[in-house]
Formats: sequence, C-alpha cells, structure tokens
Amino acid sequence: MLLRRTFLQGLAAAGTTLIAPAAMAMTTQSGERRLNLYNLHTGERLTSTYWGDGEYHKDELAAINHLLRDHRNGEVSNIDHKLLDRLHSLQQQLGHDGTFQVISGYRSPATNAKLQRASNGGVAKRSLHMQGRAIDIRLPGVELNHLRLAALSQKAGGVGYYQKSNFIHLDTGRTRFW
Repeated sequence: MLLRRTFLQGLAAAGTTLIAPAAMAMTTQSGERRLNLYNLHTGERLTSTYWGDGEYHKDELAAINHLLRDHRNGEVSNIDHKLLDRLHSLQQQLGHDGTFQVISGYRSPATNAKLQRASNGGVAKRSLHMQGRAIDIRLPGVELNHLRLAALSQKAGGVGYYQKSNFIHLDTGRTRFW
C-alpha cells in the first residue's frame, strides 16, 4: 500500500510540474490575456484584453471576431477561444508582446471552396478556418522558424510552416504538423 501511495504521489508531482509552466504561460502577472492583432487585408488593428477576472470578455471577443472575419465577403464567425489562448501562450513563451500580422482568420465555406479550386492542394477541403479554429500569422521581430518551433513545442493543435509565403498556420484541431 505504501509503495502504491508513493508511486501515485510521484505521478501527481510530475503532472503538476509538467502542467504548471503551460498554465503560467497562459496568463500575465496581472491575470489578463491580451492580444495585439493586425489584419493585413483590411488594415485594421486591435489591442484586446479578451480575458480577465476569470472570464472571457464578450465585447472583446466580438471585436476579435470582426477583425478576423472573412475579408473577401465580410462574413463574421466566432473564433475558438482556445486559438486565442494559443496565440497568447506563444507570446508569453517567446517573451514578445508584439502585434501578430494576420494573413487569414475565419474563412467562409464559399471562400474556402474558391481558394481550394485555385490552389494546388494548398487549401484543405475541410479547413478549420471555416470553423474559426485556425489562423495564419507571422510575428514581426520573431524569425518565422523560431515562431514555428515555439508553436510546435506547445504540442497542441496543428502547426503548418509556409516559409515561402512567410507565415505559420495554427489551429485547435488534433496535434499534427506539416
């Protein structure tokens, strides 16, 4: 019985050690989560404290949803909170609070289909962009490969590396990379 208890205590301590850094990276010292976003297609900028006092702020989320809308047709959709938290976590991990340049946020099914027809396999038929669960970004001041490696180290969701187009793709789907 003592051996089993010691083993379980060791597992609990190891789990806490692994989880604590990730949880700490999600929140600033003030307990807020903030993002700076710049939509390259619309020229719109936003600084948003989208989480604080233990909850997501609806007005701030609405502003983020609008900024990350499908710029081709103006359609707005809800952006997955986990995606925003991944972006915030990346900033914390990199120690860089600069502005994410957004290449693509939400994409309507019509836009996705049009882009898929025009690309040679570069746009997924069931893209998570259509669910507000994916974003294509770069972070000025951070080398693209360094940004990719930081995203990969999160071991969460998808990470795509588009070196020639100068952006990475992040999503909240299953863990994978390309």
